[in-house]
Amino acid sequence: MRLKLAYGRAGLEVEAPDHAHIIAPRDIPGLPDERTAITEALRQPIGSPPLAALVKPGDHVVVVHTDITRATPNARLLPAILGELELAGVRSQDIVLLNGLGTHRRQTEAELRWMLGDGVVDRYRCEQHNCLDEDNLVHLGLTSLGHPVRINRTYLEADVRILTGFIEPHFFAGFSGGPKAVLPSLAGTESVFSNHGLAMIADPRATWGVTVGNPIWEEMREVALMTRPGFLVNVTLNQGHEITRVFAGDMLAAHEAGCAYVRESAMAAVEEPYDIVVTTNSGYPLDQNLYQTVKGMSAAARIVREGGAIIMVAACEDGIPDHGRYAGLLAQGGSPQGVLELISQPGFEAQDQWQVQVQAQVQMQADVYVYSDGLSDDQIRRALFTPTRDIEATVRTLSRQKGGRASICFLTQGPQTIPYRRPPGTGKAMT
Repeated sequence: MRLKLAYGRAGLEVEAPDHAHIIAPRDIPGLPDERTAITEALRQPIGSPPLAALVKPGDHVVVVHTDITRATPNARLLPAILGELELAGVRSQDIVLLNGLGTHRRQTEAELRWMLGDGVVDRYRCEQHNCLDEDNLVHLGLTSLGHPVRINRTYLEADVRILTGFIEPHFFAGFSGGPKAVLPSLAGTESVFSNHGLAMIADPRATWGVTVGNPIWEEMREVALMTRPGFLVNVTLNQGHEITRVFAGDMLAAHEAGCAYVRESAMAAVEEPYDIVVTTNSGYPLDQNLYQTVKGMSAAARIVREGGAIIMVAACEDGIPDHGRYAGLLAQGGSPQGVLELISQPGFEAQDQWQVQVQAQVQMQADVYVYSDGLSDDQIRRALFTPTRDIEATVRTLSRQKGGRASICFLTQGPQTIPYRRPPGTGKAMT
């Protein structure tokens, strides 16, 4: 059977064996009028007064938005928010749009305009968070786990703070959106490193679809609440990146409602693990580099058999990437086991160690092959993966190694739908 996998900007068609199991997002239609739906959510929010009632003329407002590695439709979401603020009397010169980069690289001018739209960039002050800028970070103390908290000064000094983003299952924070717009998005490096530290990532509750009891998410919530966010606007998306729902209002109440919706619409149960799982990273922008594709691998690892194989299909138009420590840590470790030993050394702390930790954990469970037009075979090998230039041939070869009738699953949209195993007869998910 012919399948289209989410890959880069245009997708990739492959031939799948007839007996393969296909897991794809439910076909949820986009909202017929996104602007109207967003405006209605701002005026009838969850657990909060309307956005316009929270601001007044003269207020300085910061609107936090996600960076280019996320699929948030900023160019469609922000104009509705900004329009509501200006109707309430807030001047455009009193509004700052703050790119929540976390430890990611800055966006170029062209990328900002692609993300936000020319009209927004030309009319409003746009800033980009810098996790290393000592002068623009404010120390807020320690979390209940004893981790340091430093947050962006521009954000903290605003009269009204608005968080935006989109909600999908997340491989160690449970779900994206909500408090993630503060930690890691607006935090200093040490706050990100401690929240994404070795023990935190290794906690079995730090996984897809889990918030309550997840130490990473619960610390994100704690830090976000320290900053007194005024309003949250999160959306959910279908596979065409159309908005399907808008969740606005109190940060915790609106995010909880969005997570409940996504949990029902974007998680799928399977009864048995598979010998081979072919996955994607949901296409552009989520598959723009190899670093980000660890998410798709992690989703596949939930349902692959011990000793099985994962085939990651990702365009990686931004390469490994060149920035950050991801590639360097993989080279330093030299193997999945070596990576785990490296980052487990007492006192070890480095940017991107959380990503190589998850990758190594996946590779200790299954062999991982990578198909990518954006990477050379040598780059893929140096990242500790096995390159493949023919997905169908690799599936056939692996199937023969399993006796010719391997169980196979395709995650056509990668982590847009998160599979989980359900023990027979219990009706309960294994998380």
